[in-house]
Amino acid sequence: MKPSIEPISFHGLDALRLTGPDGASAVIALQGAQVLSWRTPDGRERLYLSERAVFDGSVPVRGGIPVCFPQFAAQGPLPKHGFVRTRPWQVSAQRAGDDYALATLATSDDAATRVLWPHPFRLELTLMIEAGRIDLELCVANTGEAPLAFTGALHSYLRVVQVEDVALEGLRGYDYRDAAKGGGIVRETGTELIVEDETDRAYFGAKRPLLLKAANLSTGIAQEGFPDVVVWNPWVDKCAAIADLPADGWRHLLCVEAAVARNPVTVAAGEEWYGRQTLVAV
Repeated sequence: MKPSIEPISFHGLDALRLTGPDGASAVIALQGAQVLSWRTPDGRERLYLSERAVFDGSVPVRGGIPVCFPQFAAQGPLPKHGFVRTRPWQVSAQRAGDDYALATLATSDDAATRVLWPHPFRLELTLMIEAGRIDLELCVANTGEAPLAFTGALHSYLRVVQVEDVALEGLRGYDYRDAAKGGGIVRETGTELIVEDETDRAYFGAKRPLLLKAANLSTGIAQEGFPDVVVWNPWVDKCAAIADLPADGWRHLLCVEAAVARNPVTVAAGEEWYGRQTLVAV
């Protein structure tokens, strides 16, 4: 089967299905430019999507890879994780070759966004799928006449069989803010991060590639442009308080996010910023 792109309806959302080499596939919704599925050629789903996710546009979809912009988490006056996750995006480019399929979705400011955040902007999210990997690139263009500053993330929900059995390698030596334990700054001394309770850590200046060791769902993770890595799992109690997660949802997900979480990025008038995350099945 040759790589291809087709419009589909995914739980009622307008979306694109990208079919890559050897039967790999990905689904990206026009709501929020959110990647909702990534299947490798073996047919296994690599992203976590909650069985209680809401698809009517009233709230962001829980799972996949949401785009958080122009605010990360609750670090400012805007709605948590910004306002683009429920916005309509438009397809601005799509193409397929012998060994890839690629689609770019875009959104920009309007009267509603300027009430919340008074900056002209254009965002583009490009998804490319190959046989065993996906690449996501976020472009932030400042279309105004004054600088803008933002925080944000590609909030990737990675699917695991049991989060207690996985290990994240590559964060040793980085400082992190531990939001689950009071927000203090800690230095990572372990060679592997093991999830044993609620985890909400923002690692600063994390430039090395990471490896999520999870048996036959292991994933290599790399990023460019984004200076920070956020690792999140709600664990039992917090999961129970999240309406759009099932009671055992915490066990089957680990978020490893390419993020701007510490210091805002400033984009000069007329300039652009790019950030990328690559996920590779290993």
